[in-house]
Amino acid sequence: MHWRQQLQALCILWRSQMSNHTIRIHTRQLASLQWGHQEVPAKFNFATDVIDHWAGMEKAGKRPPDPALWWVSGTGDEVKWNFGQLSELSQRTANVFSGPCGLQRGDRVTVVLPRVPEWWLVILGCMRAGLVFMPGTIQMKAKDILYRLQVSKARAIVAGDEVAEIVDSVAPECPSLKTKLLVKASTTHCSVETGSQEAAAIYFTSGTSGLPKMAEHSHSSLGIKAKMDAGYKFPHLKCCFSGGESLLPDTLEKWKAQTGLDILEFYGQTETVIDEKGNVLPPGTEGDMGVRVKPIRPIGVFSGYVDNLEKTEANIRGDFWVLGDRAIKDQDGYFQFMGRTDDIINSSGYRIGPSEVENALMEHPAVVETAVVVKAFVVLAPHFLSHDPDELTKELQQHVKSVTAPYKYPRKIEFVLDLPKTDTGKIQRAKLRDKEWKKSEQAGV
Repeated sequence: MHWRQQLQALCILWRSQMSNHTIRIHTRQLASLQWGHQEVPAKFNFATDVIDHWAGMEKAGKRPPDPALWWVSGTGDEVKWNFGQLSELSQRTANVFSGPCGLQRGDRVTVVLPRVPEWWLVILGCMRAGLVFMPGTIQMKAKDILYRLQVSKARAIVAGDEVAEIVDSVAPECPSLKTKLLVKASTTHCSVETGSQEAAAIYFTSGTSGLPKMAEHSHSSLGIKAKMDAGYKFPHLKCCFSGGESLLPDTLEKWKAQTGLDILEFYGQTETVIDEKGNVLPPGTEGDMGVRVKPIRPIGVFSGYVDNLEKTEANIRGDFWVLGDRAIKDQDGYFQFMGRTDDIINSSGYRIGPSEVENALMEHPAVVETAVVVKAFVVLAPHFLSHDPDELTKELQQHVKSVTAPYKYPRKIEFVLDLPKTDTGKIQRAKLRDKEWKKSEQAGV
């Protein structure tokens, strides 16, 4: 099989023999749902209900054809598409999927592209055709792509030159993979009418605590806010937000120095702190972070882990979806993040959040990067590599005692050249933890 250098024109990249298969559609009840004071419609598709809506406004002269997507490359090249162009090009892409590729509603499509405009055309094309897209970074290695293709049973993959050879090498081991192509298509496409709760995308988790899991999102959880809040304007950037892993103090300080703005860290759902039985805890009490999903599930919460009912059910405690984070909520409703549930350290009768120890260590000039699990793993700055390890260990321990509660100091410190990370740069604490437990077992501890 050969690659064709026509990605920008939305041409077929690969193709293999198609075979008959069963259409997989989630059979959730297509009924309207309540979300706050607004009703979520039974059917919703971001491509038609948002992109095509604004394209129609442009065509009718009710809004100027300003850029809907404005892309700038590292060398300064620009691509600008208004809503009309974005609508037309994404319809061409949808025709590639449902026409020559023979993909059907509910099929899963792996998308491995760099940060290029075509990424959005592929995603919108999948939405129009009722396909479930699964995005991934081009930094993935062969085993990463193979795992995702096999566990998801992907029917197709859209990829760039960066990973073409890798995909070719693993494709023979993926019996469900039938399409590796893109072709030129007509400019109109009749989008399928998708349910609000119908699967639209599957995101693989970062894999910090084990193999990546497939987290499913519905059409409404991905895009319905854009329809409901379509009249909102953003005249000036006033706030910066960060979700996911908590940022190091050094990162927060550098960002503010460059922009003058603070980064506000948030979860993005309506969360609270609960105990082991799912009861809401009073302010000042440490517990598990949870999002209320009963009696009404928030629209932005993902649908569950695909093909892993046991894991999905394990995350539900009473009326809440447990996030896997430990935190304390104060009287004003602010949360102090203590750490991931699996990462909390029990030492001398105290429960210690690893982020507290890591932040303290990062304030020392010898520390470039650190992760605290069973013990502290530390990457040293170059000019500290020649220092005596025992003396430096004592110095770092004393430093932690001086900047935070003394009981939080790391009893053990191991100096390493680097830390294991996921493709997205998250530290794989599970690997560090397993490594340390194996050492303990071998030592007979």
